[in-house]
Amino acid sequence: MKVKELINALKNGDFNANLKAVYVTDDAVKSQIPRYVETLNDFGELYGWDRDVSIMSAPGRTEVCGNHTDHNNGKVLAASINLDAIAVVSKADGDTIRVKSKGHRMNVVDLNDLTPDESKFGDSTALVQGVAAGIKNLGYNIGAFDACTTSDVMGGSGLSSSAAFEVLLGSIFSYAFNYGKISAVDIAKVAQYSENVFFGKPCGLLDQMASSVGSFVTIDFESTENPVIKKIDFDFSKSGHSLCIVDTGGNHSDLTDDYAAVRGEMEAVAKAMGKSVLRETTYEDFMANLPKITQQVNDRAILRAIHFYYENMRVDNAIAALENNDFEAFKEIIIDSGNSSYMLNQNVYSPKNPTEQKLSLALAISKELLAGKGAWRVHGGGFAGTIQAFVPNDMLNDYKSVIEGVFGDGSCHVLIIRPVGGTQVL
Repeated sequence: MKVKELINALKNGDFNANLKAVYVTDDAVKSQIPRYVETLNDFGELYGWDRDVSIMSAPGRTEVCGNHTDHNNGKVLAASINLDAIAVVSKADGDTIRVKSKGHRMNVVDLNDLTPDESKFGDSTALVQGVAAGIKNLGYNIGAFDACTTSDVMGGSGLSSSAAFEVLLGSIFSYAFNYGKISAVDIAKVAQYSENVFFGKPCGLLDQMASSVGSFVTIDFESTENPVIKKIDFDFSKSGHSLCIVDTGGNHSDLTDDYAAVRGEMEAVAKAMGKSVLRETTYEDFMANLPKITQQVNDRAILRAIHFYYENMRVDNAIAALENNDFEAFKEIIIDSGNSSYMLNQNVYSPKNPTEQKLSLALAISKELLAGKGAWRVHGGGFAGTIQAFVPNDMLNDYKSVIEGVFGDGSCHVLIIRPVGGTQVL
């Protein structure tokens, strides 16, 4: 369909069913139409109006359970969210990919040059190049295209805006050149490959997999080469709750050492038992060797190991609760996960700046408001940034009002769990 034809069809509501399959609610559909139209107009003005176009989408993600377990080959439960990156796309002649993201310069990639270059590390053009290379390496078709993209996945929020962009690119190659046959798992692996090899960031697979697969998804990293991925069938829209991500506005600077210490201390405990990572050990072995371990590692490392073992179990329990449609049990597990992150893993504030505890404050307020009704926990890496809360819908306005009264207007982002991952919408 041509650009202006698609704009008119969207305004007439011809594709409301397509949009609702992705964004769930009628209100969300109404809010998406102007955004889609704006991106279509951007495409027309940049590349021409007489182009046949399609529209792809890839969501941000939220970690639900499994805090700081993936780096020691543990288990994680994550979910896609209704914030996403979208792309208006048209296949092109030649060997050049052009991607213009709103607010950023044009990314231009020559399909004859798909070799990683360290001088391009950190450049979004390298992500485009890397996804193309990864798709080609898997034996799928690649080709030239023009695209305009926009994203409402907030950067720096722990919702993985970069993974959404990478999965969006993978979805373009799948639907535009391979009839949608590239699996969500392969797209996620290609996205990780692009970020690791071409962008120069040694990320894990969690973010990309949650974005690509969609809905609730669990990942078991016991084998990092072949992680076990399972999509969880649970309709969050029927839970009677909203998912809130609260940006506390904490200072993100100089936290690298704090993040590294979590992994390093867990691995120190594993090393004391003759292993590389905690997943290669058992809780029973850990307890049996505790007298010896205490002579080799610090106390916090031991506490963090205890968090790891029980957090892995909580992921299994959370999955079972969702599969049994027991959202009350699920919320209790989420609270327990948050308490463990706070008391054992100790990633709610930085020990370098103990008087700044915005995450602690947000969690305390959430407990005061939601005890017996909702759930709350630290979100993502911790030490600063965001918390996560599952809030009953009838309490949402009050919760949001109190939270934003403390942390500022717009600090409470009300989200839903999106039922699909990377996909072609129109």
